[in-house]
Amino acid sequence: EVQLQASGGGLVQTGGSLRLSCIVSGSGFAFDDYVIGWFRQAPGKEREAVSCASRSDRSTYYTDSVKGRFTISSDYARNTVHLQMNSLRPDDTAVYYCAAKLTRCGSKWYCPRAHSLGMSDWGKGTQVTVSS
Repeated sequence: EVQLQASGGGLVQTGGSLRLSCIVSGSGFAFDDYVIGWFRQAPGKEREAVSCASRSDRSTYYTDSVKGRFTISSDYARNTVHLQMNSLRPDDTAVYYCAAKLTRCGSKWYCPRAHSLGMSDWGKGTQVTVSS
């Protein structure tokens, strides 16, 4: 079992930036075996995959609405995955979750299918609110 702890949410104005961090821990955890992703859920909407990364194939995935604005990065020494969010918009407002999936499939393949295939472990969410 993997534990994930997300932090970094907050209130920001349109155009601002936030950096989310997800610390991943667990006995036997190895980045090579997992896809780590950021997901978000806005009120009244389904949870969606925002961005994922996988060390096994060095791939990353971004949903279309965040491409060019968000960047996912991994600090393997600290078992931490960051999501740098720039040019934030009101429609980015949501609770953001980090999650892990034990799989050798790359993030670019798995993340768009995460809604149906599922993720193995979830952290508690962190609220991101973007004011207009």
